[in-house]
Parts: sequence; C-alpha cells; structure tokens
Amino acid sequence: MSTLKSCGCSRSAGRTPCRPWNDIPRSSIRSTPPIVGNRLVGVLHAPVQVRPAAADDLVAINGIYNHYVSDSHFTFDLEPVEMDVRREWFGHYASSGRYRLFVAVDEDEVVGYASSSRFRPKPGYETSVETSIYLAPDAIGRGAGSRLYETLFKSLEGEDLHRAYAGIALPNPPSIELHERFGFKRVALYTEQGRKFNRYWDVAWFEKPLGREGGA
Repeated sequence: MSTLKSCGCSRSAGRTPCRPWNDIPRSSIRSTPPIVGNRLVGVLHAPVQVRPAAADDLVAINGIYNHYVSDSHFTFDLEPVEMDVRREWFGHYASSGRYRLFVAVDEDEVVGYASSSRFRPKPGYETSVETSIYLAPDAIGRGAGSRLYETLFKSLEGEDLHRAYAGIALPNPPSIELHERFGFKRVALYTEQGRKFNRYWDVAWFEKPLGREGGA
C-alpha cells in the first residue's frame, strides 16, 4: 500500500497514531522542542538527501515501517515485519529498471523511503508499478516526501512504464496531498477493504500516468 505515512491522523508509506489533534491532552504538548533520536524536533535542519537504498539501511527502513504497523491504519500488516522478511523484500529492487528503492537521509540517519514495486504478478501488468512512501514521524513536513518522490519518478524516466498506482487507507490527508501534487488522481474507492484495530477502513486508489504521457 502506498501512502505518505504521516498524519493529521496517520502517517507509508508516510504516520502518527490515528487520533484527532483536539483529543490530545494539553499536558502532553511540550513547549520546548522534543529530542527525537539525536535531533531537536522543530529546529531547522539542512535539506535531507536522497540516495538508492543499501542493505545497511534495512534496520532503519524496518523500524520506520513497523511504527506504522503498530500505531496506524496506513498499512494493513497486523504484526511487525521481521528482518528476514525485510531482507527478502529488499531483493525485489535494483539499481536500474522498474523496481527502485530510495531512502531519505538526514545527518547519516535514514528518515524515510520510497519504492516502486510490481503492481501484480501477471506479465500483462509489467507496465504498471505500485508506489509506496513512508517517513519517520519527525521527518514529516520537512520536504523528505517530495524529495523522495522527485528522485523516484526521475529514476523511472525512460523505463517501459505506463501507470503508477498508490493505495491510501483513509483518512490520510497528507498522503493524498502529496500524491495529487505529483500528478496522481483518484480513480477508485474501496469501502471497508481492510480491518485493523477492530474496525474497517476504506482505501482509495490513485493513478499517475508515466512514460510520454506523464513525463516519466
């Protein structure tokens, strides 16, 4: 599933726990910038850098993804992904071709990733990819999502691709805004497509032209 797991309600692919801001106790809102990792949240940082993912990034990638597994509806995985599964997943990507994987890095720390993956296994679908994007919570709003997608779609230019698709579990306004900014349009809505946290969630599917039609 492709999403900016980020939130006003959620956060990847791309979120924070699905909870309205006005439900957050005032006592939990700090007046001084909190420290996340080795950085102060809310303090200006140099722009994040984007590069192809490497095997050494997998622990960080898995940590970002598993945050959304446990704290959001943005992915319908119900249990944390184990590292052996993540390593097998990494083998689906390459340094060229249709299926690419990039990470956003801030001060040598991976703070997000984006990918283009096989849309469906049947050969007739090979001209389509599914994109996903996930950001660490403290990277949201700092341009990492845009930089990741800019790099990803630039890498797909010249490939024999016709469409990119992204599935977004609703609600997730930040992810929708990001995808629409990159030329995605909503083409389908599946109601109550997945169940998590003892409730059903709708999923919207977005489509982006690629190749000559879409500039990639």
